[in-house]
Amino acid sequence: MAEQRDSENSGGRAAVRLAPPEWLTQGLRPQRAAVPWAAVVRAGVAMAAPLAVGFAVDRPTYGALVSMGALAGVIGDTADAYRMRIFNIAIPQLFGALGVTLGTLVYGHGWLAVGVLTLVALVSGMISTIGAVASVSGLLLLLQAVVGAGLPMPDPWWTAPLLLTVGGLLVLLLTLIAWPLRGGVPERDAVAETYRAAADLLEAAGSDGYDNKRQAVTLSLNTAYDLILARRALDHGRSSPLVRLLAQLNALVPLVESAPAAHLHHRALAPEVPAAVRELADSVAKGRTGSPALDLPEPATQATRAVDHALRHAANVVLDPDADVANIDDRLGRPAALGVRARRATRNVLLSEGSWRYGLRLALCIGLAQALVSLIDVPRSYWVALTVLFVLKPDFGSVFSRAVQRAFGTALGLVVAAAVLSQLDRGWWDVPVMLVLAALIPAFTAKGYAFQTAAITPVILLLSDLLNHQGFGLVLPRLFDSLIGCAIALVAGYLLWPESWRTRVGARLADTVADTAGYLECAFGPDWDQAEWRRQRRRLYRDLSLVRTEFQRALTEPPPAGAQAAAWWPLVVATERIVDATTAARVRVNHGAEPPEKREVAFLARELRELAEGMRASDTLVEVRTDLSGDEDSVLSPLHQEVAAARAVASPVRPRG
Repeated sequence: MAEQRDSENSGGRAAVRLAPPEWLTQGLRPQRAAVPWAAVVRAGVAMAAPLAVGFAVDRPTYGALVSMGALAGVIGDTADAYRMRIFNIAIPQLFGALGVTLGTLVYGHGWLAVGVLTLVALVSGMISTIGAVASVSGLLLLLQAVVGAGLPMPDPWWTAPLLLTVGGLLVLLLTLIAWPLRGGVPERDAVAETYRAAADLLEAAGSDGYDNKRQAVTLSLNTAYDLILARRALDHGRSSPLVRLLAQLNALVPLVESAPAAHLHHRALAPEVPAAVRELADSVAKGRTGSPALDLPEPATQATRAVDHALRHAANVVLDPDADVANIDDRLGRPAALGVRARRATRNVLLSEGSWRYGLRLALCIGLAQALVSLIDVPRSYWVALTVLFVLKPDFGSVFSRAVQRAFGTALGLVVAAAVLSQLDRGWWDVPVMLVLAALIPAFTAKGYAFQTAAITPVILLLSDLLNHQGFGLVLPRLFDSLIGCAIALVAGYLLWPESWRTRVGARLADTVADTAGYLECAFGPDWDQAEWRRQRRRLYRDLSLVRTEFQRALTEPPPAGAQAAAWWPLVVATERIVDATTAARVRVNHGAEPPEKREVAFLARELRELAEGMRASDTLVEVRTDLSGDEDSVLSPLHQEVAAARAVASPVRPRG
């Protein structure tokens, strides 16, 4: 029996050793996400209808180009609000038209094409760092330039950009059809979901699940504020429904601020509290008003008084149709005018080291890809550069992980493409096939990048075949091209750049810890400004959310980056609790607690800044004790404990260099 157990144990250890590492397989697992049925139907119709029209008028090439433009529109259709969809789809289409024009003009010109695409890659990479719309615009600028330089386009030169733009505008038209019936619904739903997330947070106060619920509230607030404030830059009316939604979102902020005070009290709130917040969420979603009538228990502590006061204020703003919402300020400040933001973005791009580094990295890889296919006869060489482009997108995740996922997704997509191209002749059968394949793109995009690649690959190959007429001969070269592109991205876009080997979690977290010191001083400064305090709090929680995103990205990197990121995780949690403790202390002071002494605030702020400096000067973490004992009756007593916990897990032990 002992020998049998030893054999089984050794077999188990062998199985563990043979299993691929977690960082390698994490991106290949499908994510749980609801199927966006509206987007599925829209993608199928937008990409199949042009093919049908093209075959009907005996212009299949034109139909294929319109479908390619529709594909770009489907990729860019990521916004919820209808007005924002105009920007997300229309503006990138203009960049795409410019890109395909440049590519068409240098088609077949060898080294001139290499130089032009390298320059376009530099510009594309730099503008991609501005924001979401600019990122998609930079993507389409380079993508369509590569396609134009690699595929024969119909004459005259303006035909391809015109047809591609028509395809993107078709997606936009299909997107906006429901606007008259659903105008304002995405914004209301976003605010209502934030209220529901706040209800879950209050319900979890005092329990172990509180941290996860707080992260959900942060993400929900980020989404709702981004959605509403982005629209508010265009909507300046003081009586519009958008102003009321913004007031309802602002009214939720004090309730979210009171949650840390309730949590640190280590007692669960009465169930009537989260139930009342969920009723408010339903009222926001349905646009329902009425006389506020809350049946809440009598508050007994400073924390419960804060929750009670904030909840009654939110109920008044949500339910009272006569509530004055026109004078409620934006908690994060109104976005600057479009011209001001454009000048600011241009200045940041031109002067930012990050934008230049990414632009140069992308230009180097695209230049190498184009030079390679100019020196070596690679059929349909555009696929190599396209692979490099999609792998190196900066806001899509880890370069290494995306290279692995791209290879996996392409291989899977080629299996589907091989079946289609080998069994069907080009003609009317392409229309129902495209209807099905295109519909899979938004459905698979929600599952992860590898699955999105698997869905897009057969679609691009089918459209390319309508331009090239190579049939099944396209399949195997595409796999080789993808592997070549992944290799170029890994070597020239990853291994040659030392910052790729290190995690950025520590540096970003150090900046957040330093900002936390400023937040503490703002919370208890002599001239306390509630609006500025709330803006700083929102910025801190947003920054912490970005740190968590960077942490998740780093976990998909090969060693040592993934292991380094994992070591920072306890400090990420400790920093979030420090911010919570500071917020709870300020809320308690607002409801009757004794304010802390100036020297106590200065002492804690100094400890936080020393912690941040130590994090910047260290590659690793080591446990270090520090004396942060204070008055147990002080409102900052919980903060002393949280700072001590953070100092216990982070301290410099080995300076860089």
